Amino acid sequence: MAAPVSGPVWETGPDTAPWTAPDDAYWGPRRTPAHAAFRAARDVLLEHRDDIDAARARFDWPRPAHFNWALEWFDVIAAGNDAPALILLDGAGGATEVSYAELSRGSDAVAAWLCALGVRRRDRVLIALDQRRELWEVILACLKIGAVVIPTYTSLTPPEAADRVERGGVRHVVCASWLTHLFPVRAGGGARIAVGEPVDGWLRYDEGAAHPGRFVPAEPTPADDVAFCYFTSGTTSAPKLVAHTHVSYPVGHLSGLYWSGLTPGDRHLNVSAPGWAKHSWSSLFVPWNAEAAVVALPPGPVPAERLPWLLAHHEVTTFCAPPSTWRAMLPALLDPLPAHGGPGPFPARPRLREALSAGEPLDGRVAEAVERAWGVAVRDGYGQTETTGLIGTSPGLGRRPGWLGRPLPGYDITLRDPETGEAGDAGEVCVELTPRPAGVMRGYLAADGGVTAPGGGYYRTGDMGERSEDGWIRIHGRRDDVFKSFDRRVSPYELEAVLRRHPAVADAAVVPRPHPVGGAVPHAVVELVRPGDGGPELERELLAHVDAHVTEDLRVHSVQVSPRLPRTASGKVRRAAIRI
Repeated sequence: MAAPVSGPVWETGPDTAPWTAPDDAYWGPRRTPAHAAFRAARDVLLEHRDDIDAARARFDWPRPAHFNWALEWFDVIAAGNDAPALILLDGAGGATEVSYAELSRGSDAVAAWLCALGVRRRDRVLIALDQRRELWEVILACLKIGAVVIPTYTSLTPPEAADRVERGGVRHVVCASWLTHLFPVRAGGGARIAVGEPVDGWLRYDEGAAHPGRFVPAEPTPADDVAFCYFTSGTTSAPKLVAHTHVSYPVGHLSGLYWSGLTPGDRHLNVSAPGWAKHSWSSLFVPWNAEAAVVALPPGPVPAERLPWLLAHHEVTTFCAPPSTWRAMLPALLDPLPAHGGPGPFPARPRLREALSAGEPLDGRVAEAVERAWGVAVRDGYGQTETTGLIGTSPGLGRRPGWLGRPLPGYDITLRDPETGEAGDAGEVCVELTPRPAGVMRGYLAADGGVTAPGGGYYRTGDMGERSEDGWIRIHGRRDDVFKSFDRRVSPYELEAVLRRHPAVADAAVVPRPHPVGGAVPHAVVELVRPGDGGPELERELLAHVDAHVTEDLRVHSVQVSPRLPRTASGKVRRAAIRI
């Protein structure tokens, strides 16, 4: 359980009572009623971390009228707390630790500086930074102010940058110095702040970090104000801007905390890069809701074969990666000594308590290899940019290959016919909105501030799935990706998993190929472990491999070798780009 809060803490009146800022120069961290309700809900999940039935029965979403997670949660747990909140790894195997107290003070100074620059509540601030202290510091500062945070990955192109500024209604920009050319300075266009080397016409972030003032909020933060926005990955359509409130992401990620199994004092490493929603899941709200430490990889790509060394060397206790990363790590799991990439001998194997894979279910072959090598089961989980964690294999639940798990505490999931809306044991995965779970987005945000909210009594994820008799859920793929062949519904996920079991296949995507009788038949595009091994003989071998594992009406009809599958910037395969 969590350690008692230390440092200066002041009680306040009821959450709905009128409130004004105190006369003091610094208002200090406060254990508000909203903080107490959040902590109580969090502690229910910690208490029942290995009993999902008890957790679902006893958990209720906190629903405060006012809540500022950065002020009323982070600052409170950070008061006098010298434990690491952030552990920044470098390229040489070293690390820099930043304590909770240091991040609280640093973000407070930056918040006061941003206010002096004219950043106001509800202003939209685009942040394009890699994994450095300033990233977390400025996010906390913006949340304290009530400004809307729009994180963006650092590999964005000039058209993407212009699109995000325009459609995001961005007023202020904080980015790495080497990205400033993407965001022209405009008269009256708000603050432009560069992190790193000085840039003409841009403010230096160092000035904010050294600001002598303290942040004093003028008013409480409405819980339903927009706090965080992310552009979706855009695998099937143009990216949308998803709006989350001061409750839906900070409070909503209690479901992700339950799935991940984090506890106070853990050291959690997540491979997702800044700019993607999963980074906020696993490198911000979930670990700090648990009072754990975020372990951040150095900027730039990290070879998969080096990850086991980093996990062991830095004593990481919980680790989350997508299936593509787990698959890429497989050679290092089996034989880590030759190419671990560390500066010294390979340490003992990683001592993980929790190993996590997000998105589609992890291949059984890879999961078994991890368990043999490291003695830990990899647990699957599922959610979306529009929500927090929805479904997962939580601690103590056991693992079923191909199945994601059960609905997480706080969420009721139904499977509905995408045409009629009728509920059943198969159909589109939908989130029930009565009562509305805290972790569902406010809606899709327009540049003019308008919001398109989910309605109709449930939120449609766009993913197709099925439910077992005891409540486990399997995902078959996006509604746009699942197709019919000879009147039989085909799930790309299942066929791709079979193909990946072949030792020559590094990754695979299955798409429909037109057929004069069946309408469509499965066509596979594969990446090979050794790209030069392709040819007609291997293609026939792969077809026979699939035939041996599926029924005849689900067989793959053709195979094509590709040097590299087309992907989004977040690494998701763009099946629409390879459809025939």
